[in-house]
Amino acid sequence: MMFKIRLENTNDAEEFVKAASQCGGDVDLHSGVVYIDGKSLLGVIAMGIKRELNVSIHDPADKVFKNAVQKFVVA
Repeated sequence: MMFKIRLENTNDAEEFVKAASQCGGDVDLHSGVVYIDGKSLLGVIAMGIKRELNVSIHDPADKVFKNAVQKFVVA
């Protein structure tokens, strides 16, 4: 499952990482050719605040995760 998010500040990043950490499968963030672990707070912050990032969830059963981060999803 793939979708786009936008994190506005470090509090958003922390909330995203907390939700990702509770996800059973891998969560990756990517922009261009750069991929990082979505469960790494430092990585998420370094990837960029206030920019659109692609999220890949590698466990199709983790719709709960997508619902938890729905407020960050962009169309």
